[in-house]
Amino acid sequence: MGVNISQNDYIVCIDVDCILEQDALLKLAKPFLEDSKIRVIATGGVIRIANSCIVENGRLVKVNLPKQFLPRVQTLEYIRAFLLGRMAWSRLNGLLLISGAFGAFDRDIVIKCGGYNHNTVGEDMELVVRMRRYMEEQKVPYKVSFIPDPLCWTEAPASFKILGRQRNRWTRGTIETLQLHKVMFFNPKYGRLGMISYPYWFFFEFLAPIVEFLGLLSFVIFVLLGLIHWSFFIGLLLFIFSFGFLYSVFAILMEVLTYNQYKSSKDLLMLIITAFLEPFIFHPFVVWSAIKGNIDLLRKKNSWGEMTRQGFTKKQFRQ
Repeated sequence: MGVNISQNDYIVCIDVDCILEQDALLKLAKPFLEDSKIRVIATGGVIRIANSCIVENGRLVKVNLPKQFLPRVQTLEYIRAFLLGRMAWSRLNGLLLISGAFGAFDRDIVIKCGGYNHNTVGEDMELVVRMRRYMEEQKVPYKVSFIPDPLCWTEAPASFKILGRQRNRWTRGTIETLQLHKVMFFNPKYGRLGMISYPYWFFFEFLAPIVEFLGLLSFVIFVLLGLIHWSFFIGLLLFIFSFGFLYSVFAILMEVLTYNQYKSSKDLLMLIITAFLEPFIFHPFVVWSAIKGNIDLLRKKNSWGEMTRQGFTKKQFRQ
């Protein structure tokens, strides 16, 4: 309905619980105005975690690292995803997702594509993929831009129950989008969208949790059967753990060298400790939530899931 009643060239979509930086809209609009040779159809920016931050009159007045483990590990996850992952995909012009929390879209292209799809719980990703598919089929040069600035702050789930619902829904939304646009899979007609972006999401976002879960089950069976070569297994495990840990530390370094939202040495130490603990606590739960998402999709369960919010911390003043 919002798309239909809007009257200007661009529309901005935002989650109700988000806090915007003061100049967020200006930065989000900039790519549309700068690029005159190629049509920018959507822009998005960095989303950050607002848990434990201080908010006053709808404005973020003090950035704090989340005190609870789950929001803190999601802070690290978002730093990796936005500062490294989406920046790289943006350079390739291969982004398939503008976060539903805060993004701007070319209204004309959105309407020509039919607007939001009501039959998926991943409507933000599905719309971007459909817009890109439309531009490829019309053979019109286009771009989906990403702004590396922290533009929007949102509350992350602080309990395993709410986090599980969120990741379950993300999984179902991803699979539904891939199913709706499966014609692009390794289809050279769609360029890098069909040859790089779609296959990446298929293998690493859809299949990876399934492969990992089956691998864990196989490992348990092999242990019971006495088929594990322990010295080789421990060496490989340490290598994989070290690689993941160093990747997280590199993301923290990039955060420090760029926007440096968490300035104290204590906060940086907590992020590094979180990176060490993540593979043992957070990651297995995310994999299990993705498996439940696959099961729920097969059972044709399409509910959104209640996302209870704790609310933001308000600044206190003495009378």
